[in-house]
Amino acid sequence: MSGSVNRPVRRRTFVLGTAAAAGSAALAGPLAESASAASFGYTDDGSNYVVDTGASLVFKVSKTNGDLTSLVYKGTEYQGYGGMNSHVESGLGASTVTIAQSGTTILISVTHGTLKHYYAARSGENNVYLWTNKADTSVSATRYIVRVKAGMFLNDEPDSYTYAPTTIESADVFEKSDGQTRSKHYSKHRVIDYDYIGWTTGSVGLWVVRSNHEKASGGPFYRSLLRHQSADGGGLYEILYYGENQTEAQRFGLQGPYVIAMTDGGAPSSALYHANLTTSWADSLGISGYTSASGRGRVAGVGITGRDTAYAYTVGLANSAAQYWGSARASDGYFSVTGVLPGTYTLTVFKGELAVYTGSVTVTAGGTTTLNSIAIPSSNDPSNASAIWRIGNWDGTPGGFKNADLMTYAHPSDVRAASWTGNVVIGSGTETSAFPCYLWKDVNSGLIVYFKLTAAQAAAAHTLRIGVTTAYANGRPQIVVNDTWTSAVPSPPTQPSTRSLTVGSYRGNNYTFTYSVPASAWLTDTSAYNTLKIYVASGSGTTSFLSAGTSVDAIDLLA
Repeated sequence: MSGSVNRPVRRRTFVLGTAAAAGSAALAGPLAESASAASFGYTDDGSNYVVDTGASLVFKVSKTNGDLTSLVYKGTEYQGYGGMNSHVESGLGASTVTIAQSGTTILISVTHGTLKHYYAARSGENNVYLWTNKADTSVSATRYIVRVKAGMFLNDEPDSYTYAPTTIESADVFEKSDGQTRSKHYSKHRVIDYDYIGWTTGSVGLWVVRSNHEKASGGPFYRSLLRHQSADGGGLYEILYYGENQTEAQRFGLQGPYVIAMTDGGAPSSALYHANLTTSWADSLGISGYTSASGRGRVAGVGITGRDTAYAYTVGLANSAAQYWGSARASDGYFSVTGVLPGTYTLTVFKGELAVYTGSVTVTAGGTTTLNSIAIPSSNDPSNASAIWRIGNWDGTPGGFKNADLMTYAHPSDVRAASWTGNVVIGSGTETSAFPCYLWKDVNSGLIVYFKLTAAQAAAAHTLRIGVTTAYANGRPQIVVNDTWTSAVPSPPTQPSTRSLTVGSYRGNNYTFTYSVPASAWLTDTSAYNTLKIYVASGSGTTSFLSAGTSVDAIDLLA
């Protein structure tokens, strides 16, 4: 495949996460030295610094603005679509760009106001290492985008909109002729779910290996742009900060390394993954904001008790400067979070995506903070409360509800979605699968749940709980029981102010609404069905799927 006219055979493209095997991917790894490593070095063509990695990759960086202007692998150009380069945000503009070589490493430094960006190459590797240091809000930089020429990889993913000509929302959600929807927002994956994203033809792979996201925001379960494809080509993203359905303030500082990796079709080497990447070779490069491994610490917990073993548990660390997370071992809850910047953090234990424990932990440079076994109080897990009936599971997600899986990669109007209306009968065996994952004021407000009570249950007052995971336009549930008792309209909890339910994200702030229903509201006839009507209250929003809405975690009536 020499020469740009010989494009790779197009085969299925894909995104792979942490569970994927990468044994076939060693060609992209840091140790993948090439026999042609002697050609390693750089030249100046007048407009660009041209870096030859000494392997099969040659790339160019503009001397005026720091754009990546060329990405040639085995003689074929992959960079560029629509006349645009690869760059921070949509291009920084006039910048100071310098280059230096130190042994087997070349570093290109880009300075634009208070923002500093870096490209590094290692002799014999088909990788470009990148760092971005955003110090403040004076420069609008929230991503790095690798722009790939059209036709290089098959355009068939959920975020592809080449064949979706009809715009149905905000100029970034599209509908195909068959009624399926596409958008760059529909990534499916949470940050915790993937180490890299990209495409392969079977003989060539182009990937972006993500950083540890310590200076990003939103936590381990956050969803953001990963990639998109259009008629003009494709884009692979490393998101430095993403505001859509964001739950946290923007963090500042150095993010990276993240890596552009070219392979012979396999996944990138696991040695490049954020959890494994050792950049000791970068310690002396003078990268602004860089902290070596020796300046970082570790948090380890001997175990977590009080867990529901049916669920995965995650331990998160967060403060205003950084965020980290790690998985708790299924057998005993042991966890280890490494590479942590010194500081005091809020430690949160998540059951699924539901916070069930919080504490505080301090990390020191070069040290390990060892925690005794963490005990989750029984009252912290809503599932432990005795319920007359329950719809869904208290895990911080709408998982199991109608259309829940589809909504991370499709618009609610998608032809594949089941009807958003329809009532629910407790005892039917389909309570959760029949209940829609989202409720909107203009779509399915007033949904009815039918249930029976025993005489003893009907003689007592009960608490009804509705857990939500996010809301749009302050949408929140108001209930009516048997058309005789109506709850007050609850105050809206703090939630993101941007779109959420229509752009593939249910991840906001988990919140539980509670309603004290008096005994007088229940039917005394035990053979008759009581009715619970759930309305969406809010004066905000517009119409249809952009009317006020909310995502449901679980609903139960306590004993």
